[in-house]
Amino acid sequence: MSTAFSERELRDAFGLFATGVTVVTAVRPDGTPVGVTANSFSSVSLEPPLLLWCLAGSSSAAPAFMQGAPFAVHILGHQQLDLALNFARRTHEKFELGHGWRNRPQPPHLADALCRFDSKVHAVHAGGDHLIIVGEVLGIACAPGTPLAFHAGRFGNFTADRGIGKIDIWHGLEDHWY
Repeated sequence: MSTAFSERELRDAFGLFATGVTVVTAVRPDGTPVGVTANSFSSVSLEPPLLLWCLAGSSSAAPAFMQGAPFAVHILGHQQLDLALNFARRTHEKFELGHGWRNRPQPPHLADALCRFDSKVHAVHAGGDHLIIVGEVLGIACAPGTPLAFHAGRFGNFTADRGIGKIDIWHGLEDHWY
């Protein structure tokens, strides 16, 4: 097991964890819409309903994520690679490219996402060079489809193993988690 590693090696190792792909949208205090591609998304709690995601502390989008500010997390479908790439760019013209979005209600909603979590900032924590943004989920909108996935620096999609049935990992396990 290696104990010494470069930043590149650490990034590559983190990339071995396959994730879904999200775009998080919000509005800065001056009214400018912001959107960022993020794969650092996770559920936190069912009661209260909380999620989290991480944003580079140096991001120009950071002012949009103050305590209580509304934001939306969009889980992208496999056909939305162009949205993932668009919102991963470091530019202010992310909403100018004609991608389906609506700015009412705020924050902007992206069309055709597999799921959207309408949220508000519950807490922001420092985490090294990133901000850990915990959001309270206020509403959800979901649609059927195949998710866009990211693994080892590449986009793809997820295909379920047909030999394994759908499971609810929480059902019947209440006494086994300590």
